Amino acid sequence: MKKNIGIFIFDEAEVLDFAGPFEVFSVASQLYDHSLFEVFTVAEQPKAITAINGLSVNPTYDFQKAPSIDILLLAGGEGTKQLLENQKVLDWIASTHTTTHYTASICSGARMLGKLGLLDHQPYCTHHQVYEDMQRLVSTGQPQKGQRFVQAGKVFTSGGISAGIDLSFHLLALLTNKEVAEQTAQYMEYRRVLP
Repeated sequence: MKKNIGIFIFDEAEVLDFAGPFEVFSVASQLYDHSLFEVFTVAEQPKAITAINGLSVNPTYDFQKAPSIDILLLAGGEGTKQLLENQKVLDWIASTHTTTHYTASICSGARMLGKLGLLDHQPYCTHHQVYEDMQRLVSTGQPQKGQRFVQAGKVFTSGGISAGIDLSFHLLALLTNKEVAEQTAQYMEYRRVLP
């Protein structure tokens, strides 16, 4: 059954945090006649966001119009700091998380999961420069420094920037099978040993 993959983006999001996973899941679906996933971006407002280093991106949906999301991916970036004070964003993530199959953060997107209490007493990883922030946000969490990604129930966290691609391949294998993940990696010429 085709699954909806929603990627949350915002001003000052790290480009590879959302573009890498978008590419992995989109290419996988493309290789199977677009039958596996509907991949889209979601932002708070129906207007372009300005990612880190000035890239302008038009989200597919805003919070009001986004369809149901099976896999929620939270990009990271400097913009996550401001989002910790944005109750509308936090409420949307919390509400969406209740019905996802998986919820995952890329890089400093873990800040949002920490703020929501979803990493309390759980293992997690993030960008190497964000662990100090995370100690304040989720003092009971169990930082796994140096890991590419970590699972805690249906919640996944990944390390800095490029680690989101590794996590995406792992999720792809879980959602489909190892063969699909390997074929996608081969097509993308992404040379990583898959689990």
